[in-house]
Amino acid sequence: MARAARATFLAPPFLEQSRVLILPLCFVWEKQNKKTMNEKKRRPRAVIVGGSIAGISSAHALIKAGWEVQILEKSTSPPTGSSTGAGLGLDPLSQSLIQSWISHPLLLLHSTLPLTIDQNQATDGEAKARRILTKDENFNFRAAHWADLHGLLHNELPPDIFLWGHHFLSFCTSEDKASVKIAAKVLQTDEIVEIFGDLLVGADGCLSSVLQTFLPNLKLRYSGYCAWRGVLDFSENEDSETIIGIRKAYPELGKCLYFDLGSGTHIVLYELLKKKINWIWYINQPEPQLKGNSLTMKVHDEMVRKMQEQAEKVWVPEFVRVIKETKEPFINVIYDRDPLEQLVWDNVVLVGDAAHPTTPHGLRSTNMSILDAAVLGKCLEKWGLENLQSALAEYQSIRLPVSSKQVLHSRYMGRLKQGLALPDCEPFNPRVATPQDYLELQQKNIPFFNDVPQLIDPTLKFY
Repeated sequence: MARAARATFLAPPFLEQSRVLILPLCFVWEKQNKKTMNEKKRRPRAVIVGGSIAGISSAHALIKAGWEVQILEKSTSPPTGSSTGAGLGLDPLSQSLIQSWISHPLLLLHSTLPLTIDQNQATDGEAKARRILTKDENFNFRAAHWADLHGLLHNELPPDIFLWGHHFLSFCTSEDKASVKIAAKVLQTDEIVEIFGDLLVGADGCLSSVLQTFLPNLKLRYSGYCAWRGVLDFSENEDSETIIGIRKAYPELGKCLYFDLGSGTHIVLYELLKKKINWIWYINQPEPQLKGNSLTMKVHDEMVRKMQEQAEKVWVPEFVRVIKETKEPFINVIYDRDPLEQLVWDNVVLVGDAAHPTTPHGLRSTNMSILDAAVLGKCLEKWGLENLQSALAEYQSIRLPVSSKQVLHSRYMGRLKQGLALPDCEPFNPRVATPQDYLELQQKNIPFFNDVPQLIDPTLKFY
């Protein structure tokens, strides 16, 4: 067991040097309250576990609500804007919320591309012919690279709120449930430090350690399929045969979210800023064995070669060339989880994938994370620290019903597009489906698709 160490660095306002030993799930709570925790005239303090988009969105929303925040992140430094990673889609509400958090709202527009069209089409693997099933030209999302969005949000926050290279270990709440104490390991030194706050925000992803404290036996649900993913950077060869070909085959790249449906499989294709193409290919298969705490599988050259050979049998040649020229494709194992019955325990609250892991078919993961953060901030601002439990109860009452239905609908959409068994109906087959069936493929069918909670500022601008 690592020894609780005295901090040898300039500590943030509520990072205290430790005087107790850390136990596996909790540690001894000193009976006397810290003087700093009893000060009446001070800003409330939140400790956020996780520095991904859910965590930094929460930081923005809580700072705007008048809170001090500290973010614990096990990564040793901020992610860089590398060409690897994945794309994502931002709905109009998320766009407006982000623009309300950053100093120059147009920065978001300059960091993304429009996705004004949601188009589903069927591909005949033998004839390599396609036909449009549905086309929604009022989609109004924007496409972003994960690293670009994270960088935009991160760079607008004070750097001293981040504790990089800090691995969350455990927490305890005080006897009166008024404060929380978090233990974290400094990965560079193995020192154990304690951090105090009024609120703990679990933004630590679908394998949330915060949630495991309350529900240690809770498991993720494997969807039945995995996704090959990649981002093709064509910035140095934009006039190549591959790029000319893909733009001819998919003429509205740059503003369209394409879904191609094959027999028991489908792909997603859209363009990102800085001359990149994001693609995803979903493949039904037994659940693979994962190592560690990552849902991303490492792949070797032989796996990539076999994937490319299979693609030639299913998809149009123009898309296959994009796959073959993509460096470092990777596999995401697709999971979600049955909705929880609660998102709040005393002064601990969950946001983002920690609260509601979802399959990606409704483009909900990032958007739910951003809206979770915004609603939490508004509730805390409305009720104040003296009514913290009322604030958290309202947050849960607003977000739990919405996120639960969206997770289940995204699950349904994934099974629909993958041709898997569905309750009370035959698996979807684009060859025999009716035009009425096609409409189920559209993104706008997701519950609460255009919903804006009343708590959110009604003057919020939609650009």
